[in-house]
Amino acid sequence: MAENKNTDKKPLAVKDLNTENPRWCLGCGDFGILMGLKRFMVDKELKPHMTVNVSGIGCSGRVSFYMNTYGVHAIHGRAIPITMGLALTRPDLNLIIHSGDGDALSIGGNHLIHGINKNFNCTFVLYDNEIYALTKSQTSPTTRKGHKTNTQPTGTYLDPIFPSKFALGAGAAYVANTADWMPDHLTNTLKSAFNHKGFSFVHVFQRCPHFDPKNFDHKSTKWFSFVTHENGIPPDKRLAEKTSIIEHNPADKDAAFTYARSEHRYFGLLYQQFDKPCYDDIIHGQIKDLGAKSREDLLSPFEI
Repeated sequence: MAENKNTDKKPLAVKDLNTENPRWCLGCGDFGILMGLKRFMVDKELKPHMTVNVSGIGCSGRVSFYMNTYGVHAIHGRAIPITMGLALTRPDLNLIIHSGDGDALSIGGNHLIHGINKNFNCTFVLYDNEIYALTKSQTSPTTRKGHKTNTQPTGTYLDPIFPSKFALGAGAAYVANTADWMPDHLTNTLKSAFNHKGFSFVHVFQRCPHFDPKNFDHKSTKWFSFVTHENGIPPDKRLAEKTSIIEHNPADKDAAFTYARSEHRYFGLLYQQFDKPCYDDIIHGQIKDLGAKSREDLLSPFEI
């Protein structure tokens, strides 16, 4: 963590979170996500020295370097178990996971399933550009069927995984969709996710203008709608009047599945459940109930 000039007496500012200049392609959606993360931290007044950004491998993996907080650039697909270790040992920390569509849904898919199931307290941000960009345009688990890539030059063969549908099917207690070009909506989504107790799954639609410029037309609003509710996330101010807004109760899981698997995309809070047990709370409770034991008491059950 770089030297932070911010003090408790001085309000946190975006500039306090800056480190080196990000190294992404011109127009990459990661720039918008990074700024949304900084705005979210400023709005929530999160202390940088109490925040850990954990990232996997891929373009999104650089984020842990570009936030002036503590960070871990983890092994490919293993950001979740590393973060769970932090949640178990340091429950006082603010934990944010950054993972791409391949890092999360391919090599890290097994860890994502168990992270969702364990429901430990963290904010999981999925950067989904629907392609392997760091390896120069290869097919990812979310690449749309028929799209031509370097690994499948005649077009991809399979239907893509819909991340929010996947998360709902795995039992996620919090699922929301947002996009890198919706600054207000992105920041509000991160704040909502952070306020939720448990594993908060945030699916961010991310542009990759260098390797897939035709995907996610940010200049059009015909292909998406916003879902909102008094307990949900307000539509993006800049785009609210340009597309449809649907009232959706995030407690309605059946409706959430409908929106999550639709070719027409829906941005907002799809689902939220408040009573799902958290693995880290269970473990902390067991430790608290055990109390202190002598060396003899600890070893006696293992005597042969």
